[in-house]
Amino acid sequence: MLKPSLDTKPAAGAGVADWLLLIAVLPTDDPAVRMRVLRMLESLGAAVLREGAFLLPDSPANHQALEHLAEHLGKTTGSAYVLKASAISQAQQESFRALFDRSARYEKLIKIVESLRIGFGVTDPGSIYRVLHKQRNELEMICALDFFPTEIRKKAEKTLADAEATVRKLLFPTQRRAALAPGDRPLGRTWATRRPLWADRLASAWLIRRFIDPEASLTWLDKTQAPSAQAIGFAFDGAHFGNSATRVTFEELLPRFDLEKDVALAKIGSIVHYLEIEGTPVAEAAGVQTLLQGAVRRCGTEDELLREAEKTFDLLYEAYEEHAK
Repeated sequence: MLKPSLDTKPAAGAGVADWLLLIAVLPTDDPAVRMRVLRMLESLGAAVLREGAFLLPDSPANHQALEHLAEHLGKTTGSAYVLKASAISQAQQESFRALFDRSARYEKLIKIVESLRIGFGVTDPGSIYRVLHKQRNELEMICALDFFPTEIRKKAEKTLADAEATVRKLLFPTQRRAALAPGDRPLGRTWATRRPLWADRLASAWLIRRFIDPEASLTWLDKTQAPSAQAIGFAFDGAHFGNSATRVTFEELLPRFDLEKDVALAKIGSIVHYLEIEGTPVAEAAGVQTLLQGAVRRCGTEDELLREAEKTFDLLYEAYEEHAK
């Protein structure tokens, strides 16, 4: 049976912060419900005082969440009280607050972000940016449950912001080698990009061979290897064609070769953009990512990988082109 929420009267001289206490009898005959309740409490950031006793700082949002949880338990074989209380001493107040100390999680995030710095200028900035994006999501999750922020939170926010700014400069360089002269249509040229190959480099290579230079020869450069003087570089820092302030290389190639009006290519560009640097979600991106990851695992050489990727982009183009018609 659902138990009503009760308010306990704080003793004289109580602590300044109020608390919410959930006293719950969890179902023993339904492990799925029991696990669901525990996960919901974890997602709220509740501290465990003992089995069946959970603590949260008092706030309208937390109070509503616990009431809903108590109601959910009341509809099963469990039951719950939602109590409002105050710490009876400063020592107890500090003890309660310590249960919500997120410092260890912030420190772990800072360590991960700082460890990435060794790869700045060496590792593909797109790969680093994707890791930083995951850490950004992690930071937002920690902050959402950080009821008593301290200086370590500001340090984590600054560490991540500084790393993102640095990698974004690597990812979107302001200066590149001079591109081809206007009207110069390459044919049978050598095009070069760097290893490792991922969405933007693979999609750009496919675009070059199918729409820009069908007779192109493609070469794969190591991280510090310079392209030949005759090669047209793409999708790396200092290349003829690279990322701009807002677009990845694939998207930059479209207007340069009068392909920007092709709706199917624009759609593929949005997928490539998301796979490289996130941004606006694209429904098909997850499926394309799975296919490309499978190709990376299965293929032993870059040429094999490109052949597999070309199949994916060919199918995407045909599907989008048909839909556009």
